Amino acid sequence: IRSVDMSDPATQALQPRLLQAQSSGSAGSGAAAAGSGTGNSDPVRPGLSQQQRASQKKAQVRAFPRAKKLEKLGVFSACKASDTCKCNGWKNPNPPSATRIDLQQQAASLSEPCRSCGHALADHVSHLENVSEDEINRLLGMVVDVENLFMSVHKEEDTDTKQVYFYLFKLLRKCILQMSQPVVEGSLGSPPFEKPNIEQVIQSLLQYKFSHLAPKERQTMFELSKMFLICLNYWKLETPTQYRQRTQKDDATAYKLDYTRWLCYCHVPQSNDSLPRYETTQVFGRNLLKSIFTVTRRQLLEKFRVEKDKLLPEKRTLILTHFPKFLSMLEEEIYGENSPIWEADFTMPASESTQIGHQTAVISPTSASGSPALSKCLNSSSSLGSTDTGGVEPITGDKRKLPEALTLEDAKRIRVMGDIPMELVNEVMMTITDPAAMLGPETNLLTPNAARDETARLEERRGIIEFHVIGNSLSQKSNKKILMWLVGLQNVFSHQLPRMPKEYITRLVFDPKHKTLALIKDGRVIGGICFRMFPTQGFTEIVFCAVTSNEQVKKGYGTHLMNHLKEYHIKHNILYFLTYADEYAIGYFKKQGFSKDIKVPKGRYLGYIKDYEGATLMECELNPRIPYTELSHIIKRQKEIIKKLIERKQSQIRKVYPGLTCFKEGVRQIPVESIPGIRETGWKPSSKDKGKEVKDPDVLYNMLKNLLAQIK
Repeated sequence: IRSVDMSDPATQALQPRLLQAQSSGSAGSGAAAAGSGTGNSDPVRPGLSQQQRASQKKAQVRAFPRAKKLEKLGVFSACKASDTCKCNGWKNPNPPSATRIDLQQQAASLSEPCRSCGHALADHVSHLENVSEDEINRLLGMVVDVENLFMSVHKEEDTDTKQVYFYLFKLLRKCILQMSQPVVEGSLGSPPFEKPNIEQVIQSLLQYKFSHLAPKERQTMFELSKMFLICLNYWKLETPTQYRQRTQKDDATAYKLDYTRWLCYCHVPQSNDSLPRYETTQVFGRNLLKSIFTVTRRQLLEKFRVEKDKLLPEKRTLILTHFPKFLSMLEEEIYGENSPIWEADFTMPASESTQIGHQTAVISPTSASGSPALSKCLNSSSSLGSTDTGGVEPITGDKRKLPEALTLEDAKRIRVMGDIPMELVNEVMMTITDPAAMLGPETNLLTPNAARDETARLEERRGIIEFHVIGNSLSQKSNKKILMWLVGLQNVFSHQLPRMPKEYITRLVFDPKHKTLALIKDGRVIGGICFRMFPTQGFTEIVFCAVTSNEQVKKGYGTHLMNHLKEYHIKHNILYFLTYADEYAIGYFKKQGFSKDIKVPKGRYLGYIKDYEGATLMECELNPRIPYTELSHIIKRQKEIIKKLIERKQSQIRKVYPGLTCFKEGVRQIPVESIPGIRETGWKPSSKDKGKEVKDPDVLYNMLKNLLAQIK
């Protein structure tokens, strides 16, 4: 398909409009004419402006007098004067010039002869004599769409896209001629093309990841997911040629098929509504999403960053700060092999899910005013799993509540002098969460300085590992799976703790007073922490802690286990751990925040916990305001933010001053604030201790030496 047939009367009639568009540049690119949309004021719906222009044009044409409407349809109507006449469209003997194409032209008379066949206009439109006004207006709508597609065919540079535009141009041209409904035919198939579709999967993601959140936070997640669906429905996909260049794949047949389907059923019908239109997110699923997600994510974040000033103030923080994190979590589910949300019959257990509704429309469109603190819920994975049978402590994903003494306002960071404006923090957050600006998506690559538990955290999100609090029960019927896991835990502890008698391990693991946080991988136990809670005494004793040796290497399972145990105990309002650690375990417990400095009064634990010969008693105090399973990730982000803020500050004050010369002139001492550049760094002289004399050097030395030792 190299050119449009110029002998076609409709094509000749459209030439002046093409010339006008080329001279004025008003038509934009061919893709824009077909409805991709550029230069639109709404960054969330990039295709809306073309849709609006097409609607306005159709409204103008449908407001024409009847005679003018017939003239316009005559251009696309075959001559019926005689069976021998082959003219397939009336040609105006006095065609308008390109400069006057949009001015109100006087309607041609029905007796006006055709420039091609000589028969009157009435002979071309005789079949429309008794047609209703609604049908005339429907046909006129197709005429406007044909004009749009004609422009697109001529201006589009991509071959694959041009072919689709030309096919749709001919389809609508034929439908006007036959007064029929347009139906896309061929090997493309009929929508929907994949099940479950993207919209259903996003609903499953909301249930899977966020159903346990408080209503306000859940509403915020709904807003983010709804925004993603809107963006995807109006986004212009890359062409098959661009896809091949980006992915370095020689065979892009599957993507080309999806791209053609998307053009015919989703993209072009946005501004050419004579064609049946479907939402991208309702007819496509995982295959298309896997093909386009990485590039679409990068383009989306870049567009929001460039057009952030156009966003509503209450939406800016939501989009710039939390949307990138939402996309990162979605990316894990798209490319993760074991993600359950792609299952057609995906459901959440009643105890863990909240009814979200089937369609996107049920998500309240109200804007989230003042985004809640989502640093934890946006990064957190599914909560600790649970089994719905006896012997298992049900661990639902309910968000931890603040202690009664702490209000929500107390939990928020107190504003102090010198605080960094939130706008600046948001701007920095956009930089460190943008895959294009950093090394790549954090879910795909682990940086050399990744936290110990980063691998374990990612594996939990992808469903590779699970955590369950289990225990034996004498009051309920034994569950086979739980008993098998308990036997597995007994074997792990016996193998990893050879100095412990196996009978002793068995007795405690199966003791109903003891519970164990089990780490499950591929259905088998690979680690766990056995503990006994003493709620009346306000502490828990950790009895055994072990991970199988072949799973210990650089995966952070031990750290992630302990962090889950801390979160579990905070929910149960127990804030102290006590344990006896042997010489080999002291290092591990120190890394988990344990100390030999025992704050729990001896009277509270003496006689309650088991005493081990040659072991050291250690304690860990829990802070209910710390999300332990995400702590290392949060600290990493904080470090990245601080680093970027320091870089910004350095770029602002990077000025080299000449050295001080006053000391050569005999001056022994000068005020610190008089050094050039000091004040520009933000330093301020302290009002404290100005009148005090300098401490004795020996005293100062000993004090600093002691301080340094404590810091180390």
